Amino acid sequence: MFFVKGVKTARVKQQRVIYKTLRGNELKDKKRTETALKAGEDRAILLGLGMVFSSVMMYFVICITMVRAYAESVLTDETTCTVLNSTLTKDINCSYNCGSDCWRSSKFPCLQVYVSLNATGRIGLLSHNEDMLDVSSECFYVPKCQKDHKALHVMIQNLSEHLRIHQQVTCYHDSSEHQGSILLNRLYGSSTVFHSLFWPSCMLSGGTLIILMVKLTQYLSILCEQIGKTPK
Repeated sequence: MFFVKGVKTARVKQQRVIYKTLRGNELKDKKRTETALKAGEDRAILLGLGMVFSSVMMYFVICITMVRAYAESVLTDETTCTVLNSTLTKDINCSYNCGSDCWRSSKFPCLQVYVSLNATGRIGLLSHNEDMLDVSSECFYVPKCQKDHKALHVMIQNLSEHLRIHQQVTCYHDSSEHQGSILLNRLYGSSTVFHSLFWPSCMLSGGTLIILMVKLTQYLSILCEQIGKTPK
């Protein structure tokens, strides 16, 4: 009788040892899985935060440069202009860099282009874009200064001939006539601003979505664990 009881006790102990071993292995596997999941979640959150931060920086740069220039521009009304006169006038002196602490002078002809607004009939000087208008309100285009002034003359001459051939051009003006200048091209139109803001918006949305998905996964995991611990 004592022998049978001892055998049963030994079996029970052996079963307990086996159970503890299996249970320990399960806990170790669970811990490894949780560690791997946590590391992956941390990387995903860092990726999302990096995307959000990068998009915010891109928004900042675009807003202080492109969007600001677009908002402050008054030459926004699009119409058709007729080129009345395209003439090379006086030579403009300029300086170009020839090395370290070296500057030399050159020159280029000033191209004056008079156009008539088909919508109102107003006549004014045409500028290539806002940058050219800031540099010179009289000259249509101000090229980058270089040593070969003859090449500059040929380039400006070609522009003049092109405008003479294509007399009907799209231009931009101020309908309130507070600004009398007329532009051939805008540096930053609505389409350019839209495409510049589109990709940062996609990056911001993607980063935010990654963070929300990770947080949702963590919440569902905790919820499932709590449901599993609830006594039935």
